[in-house]
Amino acid sequence: MDAEYVFRVTLRLSPATESVHVDPGSAETTVTVSRDAPEPGTEGWLFFRNTLWRGEVGDQRYARQLAADWLGEPLNAIESVEFRELRADEEYVDALKDEIAADLEPFKADDVSEVLSKYLGSSIHVVDSAE
Repeated sequence: MDAEYVFRVTLRLSPATESVHVDPGSAETTVTVSRDAPEPGTEGWLFFRNTLWRGEVGDQRYARQLAADWLGEPLNAIESVEFRELRADEEYVDALKDEIAADLEPFKADDVSEVLSKYLGSSIHVVDSAE
C-alpha cells in the first residue's frame, strides 16, 4: 500500500553571502514535493482533511510553513504552495474509503464520495503499485 501527497512549491532563492547576487528574474524556482501519505487510520492520516479543501490548499500560510519544514528553508523563502494530487495505489484508496466510511460524522458528509470531493476534489491519481 503506497500513497503520497504531491505539491508544487514556489520558493525564492536567497544567496548565503552578500557577495553573491541573484538576478531577480531567476530568483524564483518551482519544485515538486512529494510527502508520504500515512496509512488510513494511523496517526496523521487526516492530513487531507486538515490541509485541503476541494483539491486546493485551505490555508496558504500553514501550507507555506509545512513546505518550509519539508525543504529545510525559511518561511519567507516559500512563495506559494499548490496541491497537485494524492498519488496512491488502489489498495491505499480502498483503505482510505473504508476508513472514511467507518466514521462519516467528522467529515460532515453523507457518503465517502462527498468526503473525497470535499477535500481532494478530483485530485486523486490511482497508480499501479509498481510505479
